[in-house]
Amino acid sequence: MHKERYDASSIDVLKDLEPVRKNPSMYIGNTSTEGLHHLVYELIDNSIDEHLGGHCSIIDVIIKKDGSISVEDDGRGIPVDIHKQEKLSALELVMTRLHAGGKFNRENYKISGGLHGLGASIINALSESCFVEVKRDEKLYRQDYKYGKREEEVKVIGKSKNTGTKTTFKPDPLIFTVLKFDFDILSERMKERAYLNSKLKLNLYNEKNEKKVSFCFDGGIKQFIYDLNKNQDTIHKDAIYISHDNDIKTFNLEIAFQYIKKRSDKILSFANNISTVNGGAHLNGFKNALLKVIVESIEKNKLFKGMSLKVLPKDVLEGLVAIVSVKLQNPQFEGQTKNKLNNTDVRFKTEEIFKEQLEKIFKKDKPLSELIVNRIAESIRMRDAANKARNLVRRKSGFEALDLPIKLTDCVSKERDTCELFLVEGDSAGSSAKKARDKNVQAILALKGKVLNVEGLSLNKILDNTEIKNIISALGINIKQANENVDKLRYGKIIIMTDADVDGQHITALLLTLFYRNMRSLITNGNLYVAKPPLYRVRYGNKSQYLETDEELEDFLNNNKNVIIQRFKGLGEMNAEQLYDTTMDVNARKLERVNIEEEIETEELFKILMGDDASLRRKFIFDNVEDFKNENK
Repeated sequence: MHKERYDASSIDVLKDLEPVRKNPSMYIGNTSTEGLHHLVYELIDNSIDEHLGGHCSIIDVIIKKDGSISVEDDGRGIPVDIHKQEKLSALELVMTRLHAGGKFNRENYKISGGLHGLGASIINALSESCFVEVKRDEKLYRQDYKYGKREEEVKVIGKSKNTGTKTTFKPDPLIFTVLKFDFDILSERMKERAYLNSKLKLNLYNEKNEKKVSFCFDGGIKQFIYDLNKNQDTIHKDAIYISHDNDIKTFNLEIAFQYIKKRSDKILSFANNISTVNGGAHLNGFKNALLKVIVESIEKNKLFKGMSLKVLPKDVLEGLVAIVSVKLQNPQFEGQTKNKLNNTDVRFKTEEIFKEQLEKIFKKDKPLSELIVNRIAESIRMRDAANKARNLVRRKSGFEALDLPIKLTDCVSKERDTCELFLVEGDSAGSSAKKARDKNVQAILALKGKVLNVEGLSLNKILDNTEIKNIISALGINIKQANENVDKLRYGKIIIMTDADVDGQHITALLLTLFYRNMRSLITNGNLYVAKPPLYRVRYGNKSQYLETDEELEDFLNNNKNVIIQRFKGLGEMNAEQLYDTTMDVNARKLERVNIEEEIETEELFKILMGDDASLRRKFIFDNVEDFKNENK
């Protein structure tokens, strides 16, 4: 059997920039669109590092007709003198050697995005051709490269009173699957960098179609927030902005945020102008501080008094649009693409600084803090209410009974359209109704006392009420999504059947309010009805008659003599036969479908429900049922 030889001669040593050309994805992520544009980002970020040091104010990017691209700045210019140890020009070292650069020495760059000395050399390694022009010492220098190797020594090609660096490169078609630079991709990146570095001007020009854009923002990341939210409804008009610089200019923090009415969040984070798409220490510090301030504000203002609610991180992030930008010495990124910041100390610094400044802002501007905190608290109540509503839906399908209310006496039939649920007032009335009902199609739910007035209450408080929970459980639908899941309703008719007196009218009005405000689809779909039980039974001679109101009784007494009057204080005083004949017999009863069409204002509804005018309550109830309106036109 042939054995392959494996000895020292089998070991390859990749020199200079050969490792980059052999494994480009290891350095730039991929050799497609993202990797191609990453090369340009490296050059732009190098120029921005000059800006951070106070040496650069303009960056020009030009997409050339021949497929190459150039990035030029007005910084100090890459040094061109001879390196003592390497005996080469500093420019050649930067462009042809990995891990060669000026950013290892913090005297040159206190803060920078480039750390590993890889950016310029990687660009050179992956280019078919590349040349660098440097303006410094009143001279214009140039050096050319092919596939990462120098073509000639650094030479002087002219004079210049300015300073700066211009790098022009053409990507290698043997390496990249995409060779065309996208104007819009570069434009978006440069616009973002302009926001992060106020007063820095970035220009982009395409020679092929003469398209150009220019970005410079005095407002910085606060202006960035307004741009992100320009088509959004905001909770508060002015974005909140905080900034901090330490005394020796080695740590800078900027945060801007604004809440919008839309529930989704958008948080962008940057470290030394590098987009940290996977977040990291600075973002975690911001989130921790924001959560703590919101929790403390909610507790201080007792917004959850009597409620066992907890503020979760997702609650404070809902509807949040924020930008977190840090600039620091020695950032620890994950990989050359720098998607995440790992400096542990940055998390604590960010959390401490942001928490302290946000607390001052909230203390100074009470209306602003109330807008934000109350909005978050209401979202938490809604989340809790939605959870309760989901938990109240106990039927898996049709009429499978699971944890239905104890006071519900269900019917036998499983045909929803033929089944009826009677909501009755009290155990006594419930007992009479159970005896009078057709058990095949009629179900009875006895309610205890007056139902909660839901007008103006949050869904969370509504679902804390036992009687309302029993109604929802019996109906089998999710109150939070009643409009969407009417098909899960267990009964074709829901019939409010209360006493004919003032208290009964009051309870009917309260129940109508519950359905009108929280389950209006049951009204619009024609599922909700009001029964009209009599208030009196009169006997004269060998005849008897049922009367519904005091007015009807007065008219009757004016026209008849020797009348025996029986007043029903409640449905419970009617025997099963009387209740069946007057209210539950499908052939003889008076049943009115609720048909509330117009929006009722809160103030008006309170007057109706809580006032002393029984006739007004009755008018609210029966002016909104079809048959009664038709009868009294």
